[in-house]
Amino acid sequence: MKKKGFVSKVHRKKPELKPMPQYIRRSNARKSVIRFLVGHVFADQKSQTGLFVRTVGITWDTMRIGLANIVYNMRRFLFLERLNTVT
Repeated sequence: MKKKGFVSKVHRKKPELKPMPQYIRRSNARKSVIRFLVGHVFADQKSQTGLFVRTVGITWDTMRIGLANIVYNMRRFLFLERLNTVT
């Protein structure tokens, strides 16, 4: 991954029988912020739209995920619109 310029976004585990080093704790905390911001989107897509990708080919997968994103965005927009009209 490093050769291609990618950075791992996976949390690192605590070493067994040792305290977790401070630099790993800080790295995991930064990754948790991103996970917190986008986690509810994936949970909503999985529960509300029943998103479970089992198709053959990247084109169908991309289309199905794209449609799920559009549905989520529309539902979120309607929710925020209703919230603004009430206040």
